[in-house]
Amino acid sequence: MNPYSGPWTQAEAAHLLRRTTFGATYSQIEQAVGSGLNATLAQLLSLSVLDQPLAYDSQEQIVSLGTTWVNAVYPADVTANQQTENARRKSLGAWLMKNINHEQLNLNQKMLFFWQNHFGVTTSGDARAMYQFLSVLQQHALGNIKDLVKAVATDPCMLLFLNGSTNTVYSPNENFGRELLELFTIGKGPQLASGDYGNYTEEDVAAAAKIFTGFTVQGVRSATQTQVSSQFMPLLHDNSTKTLSYHFNGLQISPNGANEHLNYIDVIFNQPETAKYICRKLYRYFVNYDISPWVETNIIAALAQTFINSNFEIQPVLSQLLGSEHFYDSSVRGAIIKSPLEAIFSMLNGTQSLLNFDLQTTAQMYLTMYTVADQMGQEYGAPPSVAGWTAYYQAPAYSKLWINSTYLKKRFDIALLMTANGLTINGQNFSLNFLGLLNGLSDPSSAPQVIADLCLVFCPKPIDAADQLYLKSLLTGGLPDFEWTLQYNDYLADPTNSVFSLPVTQKVKAVLNTLFRMPQFHVY
Repeated sequence: MNPYSGPWTQAEAAHLLRRTTFGATYSQIEQAVGSGLNATLAQLLSLSVLDQPLAYDSQEQIVSLGTTWVNAVYPADVTANQQTENARRKSLGAWLMKNINHEQLNLNQKMLFFWQNHFGVTTSGDARAMYQFLSVLQQHALGNIKDLVKAVATDPCMLLFLNGSTNTVYSPNENFGRELLELFTIGKGPQLASGDYGNYTEEDVAAAAKIFTGFTVQGVRSATQTQVSSQFMPLLHDNSTKTLSYHFNGLQISPNGANEHLNYIDVIFNQPETAKYICRKLYRYFVNYDISPWVETNIIAALAQTFINSNFEIQPVLSQLLGSEHFYDSSVRGAIIKSPLEAIFSMLNGTQSLLNFDLQTTAQMYLTMYTVADQMGQEYGAPPSVAGWTAYYQAPAYSKLWINSTYLKKRFDIALLMTANGLTINGQNFSLNFLGLLNGLSDPSSAPQVIADLCLVFCPKPIDAADQLYLKSLLTGGLPDFEWTLQYNDYLADPTNSVFSLPVTQKVKAVLNTLFRMPQFHVY
């Protein structure tokens, strides 16, 4: 975990940006090289503020198209109420994709998705509640995880998702209390006995259920309330003293009404294993799924100590990890298979391809990308379980689970779509920004340099000479390199003339179509 002091070249900068964004451009890589590691890290760790999703679908019954619905009521009519919810879910999905496509050079979108996967929450039946939940995740994305867990514990979306809104003294529900321990904070250890999971026991789960009793949810798809909210009902809370297991030294949680759960969460974070559990998840997300005994001893332990020393602030941990010698080791570059969202948006973002049509067309195109990611196994707003996507936790395959015969075909289909005819909706066509990509490279008139720059942007490790030669042959049409130079310079002298721009575009398309189907593209 020593601070990285090796060469700071395009290769290191590109590796950092691949892991911290959904796709960096050549110019952003160059900017990071020029700024240096420390300045680049500072920029990455400075989050931007989320905007709000806008209504675009005609099923929306309350707000005007082009305005936000996040603080709007629902129609009283049952049919109109459902139609409005459908419209708002579409709007939310399109908004999530738009945010990834328009991400700035920071960790905003990567961390928002990390926490969405960590808590595994799906929409609660009210799109406003899901938006509020995502806003909470973003607000705390690089902040204090204790504060985040405390906020999530009584968030309306979470209360609905894990039955916390029906957890009462008369009918305790263990769903949230169990997942809080198993998935959100301390994690299971080696099972020691029936009901004893190494870091906690069934006794602790039962106590947690009682501690979190009394919270209800108000305003779901309400025709009068503009937001979904949680409310503590003292009469529904278990006011007994709760005794924890020997893993927590038999500590007792005294009755404390609406604040009792806050005391309990503090107790969980006082356990050293909690810091290690969170650090393992961060490591698998940003570095490598393989946590060897050496990594556990030398990396996870150091990160956990930083976590504890900073009172569970995320930013110092990520700063240490992303700035470490270990992070830049060649063995971890290209060690992770891209998720569907990473595969799709590394094509778009790496080519500076932004959608800019009318509101409805743009939203429908983003929603199509949301659907394609779902078909490849990753629907952002609906993780397959409370544990999130299996590729982030299921040993021994981990990210290899993103690849099977069905998912791989979908990856190739979207690569072909983006590099051939593009996506057409409402008579408008969207394809990648081929000429913008080309013109932004270091020397667009040099065929070998174009291929080298594209490989830098899209591949985590140098590809072999034979593959580079094949890609170059696609760019030159099999002719000598100087023919490409002449062709590009003709285009540059008259860029609006399709006689010159079209052949250049077609050749860049051919290169990317092949590159996006190469194995090297699908890892990072």
